[in-house]
Amino acid sequence: MPRAPLLDREGKRVGDTDLPENAFGITPNPGIVHQYLEYYLDRQHQRTRKTKTRNEVSGGGRKPWRQKGTGRARVGSIRSPLWRHGGITFGPRPGGSRKRLPRKMRKLALASVLSSRVAESEIYIIEDIDTKTHKTAALKSVLREAELLGNKVLIVTTASEPGLVRAGNNLPGVRVTFTGELNPYDALSADSIIIISGALPKIEELCSK
Repeated sequence: MPRAPLLDREGKRVGDTDLPENAFGITPNPGIVHQYLEYYLDRQHQRTRKTKTRNEVSGGGRKPWRQKGTGRARVGSIRSPLWRHGGITFGPRPGGSRKRLPRKMRKLALASVLSSRVAESEIYIIEDIDTKTHKTAALKSVLREAELLGNKVLIVTTASEPGLVRAGNNLPGVRVTFTGELNPYDALSADSIIIISGALPKIEELCSK
């Protein structure tokens, strides 16, 4: 059974806690993680760039010179891709195909990353974080007590907490997310991960087949 350090509300270590086997105790699959990263990064592209083809650039309504007798190459339009200010061949276009990854593979990638982070002793479970004030100073105190201040830390909550997100944004390297947005890319990017204990059942559900 995988285990992780348990922190109290102030960030002090008060013991260890068991973690769900299917989310934190599997054998990591590096191949699936690599496929997920390619899928995730591909999804970040807006795909709004566009170039004009020879049919879309202006001009070129007549033949520049006659076909024969000039000694020059045959040209039908000054908007040929061979010409300056002509159309672009195989340029970027909006939309296009995107990488796809089955849901089961995405779940396996998340479980693989979480399991590897547990093996590296970089996952911490906290009983709760003050959800009333969401003061930056209070969050900073928690991280300092946990000896994580200055690291890249990902905090995973049970639900969206805009106030806590703002507090985290005021601290360099700190990012706050909730279980509905947890993904392998963010989990890999962080040096350490702090998970509110109430979020563990949801993470177990996310990683279940």
